[in-house]
Amino acid sequence: MQIRKATKDDACGIAKVHVISWQETYQGLVRQEYLDSLKVEDRKPLWEKGLLLNAETSPVFVAVNPEGEIIGFASFGKERTGKFDADGELYAIYILKEYQRGKLGLRLLQAGLEEMQKLHYQSMLVWVLADNESRKFYKSLKPKKAGEEVVKIAGKEYLEFAYIWKELNILQQTIIEKLRG
Repeated sequence: MQIRKATKDDACGIAKVHVISWQETYQGLVRQEYLDSLKVEDRKPLWEKGLLLNAETSPVFVAVNPEGEIIGFASFGKERTGKFDADGELYAIYILKEYQRGKLGLRLLQAGLEEMQKLHYQSMLVWVLADNESRKFYKSLKPKKAGEEVVKIAGKEYLEFAYIWKELNILQQTIIEKLRG
């Protein structure tokens, strides 16, 4: 699997992974009617705009299978709330279910961290739904819990946790060790 920086031409592939991953990851957690309403055609323009306007300050990386299909992505940028002692944020990381558990998440995160460090980010925050199984992935990378809040998705409230890594170089070292292990 190849990891590379996304281009504007990747918008459709990223949108597809975004929608399918939501439908796979949040089934039984988020209302099914909402998950069924998610459409690639709705997400594609958002990704086209984001990849075009924010390419330099908000990097996105994609995982591509041998057939050239995007099977995962991770997006990064400036911390959005200003409430936490972090300058960077991992906005999203999604991998199609059939490709999970193969260290692609670590590889996507590593690529993004390298870029974030080039952009002089020192720390990073991520938000994760409390009931999301992927919370284990983040916790294995030794963050500190920075806060929690209730978010609404399709009219229903969910608890979300904020995790923070104060030093990206330490997070980078943890990822390298996990990739070797």
